[in-house]
Amino acid sequence: MPKTRAWQKMLSGRRLDLLDPTPVDIEIEDIAHGLSFVARWNGQTKGDFAYSVAEHSLLVERLYSRLSRQLDPKWQLAALLHDAPEYVIGDMISPAKAAIGPGYDDLDKRLAAAVHIRFGLPATLPVAVKKQIKKADKISAWMEATQIAGFTVEEANRFFGRPDADMITDLEICLRPPLETRHDYIARHNQLLESIG
Repeated sequence: MPKTRAWQKMLSGRRLDLLDPTPVDIEIEDIAHGLSFVARWNGQTKGDFAYSVAEHSLLVERLYSRLSRQLDPKWQLAALLHDAPEYVIGDMISPAKAAIGPGYDDLDKRLAAAVHIRFGLPATLPVAVKKQIKKADKISAWMEATQIAGFTVEEANRFFGRPDADMITDLEICLRPPLETRHDYIARHNQLLESIG
C-alpha cells in the first residue's frame, strides 16, 4: 500500500513534512505568503479584503509589545510567529479545533517548534511569555470581533474578555491587500531578527 504524502511543496522549493517538520525546510517568505492569504474568522468579516492571519500576527506582536514591561526582541518575534503553523494548516476556528481533538494540537505544536528553532527561539516558549502572547491574542480577537466580525461588545466581552481601553485606543483593524501585509510581515520579522543580533 503506497504511503500517504504528508509533505507540502512551498514556493521557495522547500518540502515541508507536516508529520516531521524540520527547521531547514522553513522560510519566512513561505510563512508570510501563506499567512497573508489565510483568512481569520473563516472569512466571515466585513470589508473588501479578508482579514489575514499575517495582519492579525502583526497586531498581536504590537499588543504584546505594549503589554510587556521589558521589551525583548526575541519574545516580540515569538509573538509575531505565534500563528506561523497556520501557513500550512490554515486558521481553524476554536469550535472546529475542539471537534478535531488532540491531533490538531499535536500537529500545531510540532510545526511551531520547528518554526521557533529555525529563527533562533526555544522550541517551547517560557510559560510567562506564552501567557502574555495569549493575552495579546485575546485582545486582538476582541478588536476583530467588534470591528469586523459582527460581534456586539457584550458578546466579545463574554468570549474574549474586555481589554483595557488604553491598550487599544489608537489601534484599528486594518484590511489590506495580501501583498502589502506580506511585505510588512517580512519587514517586521527581519527587523526583530536584526535586533536579536
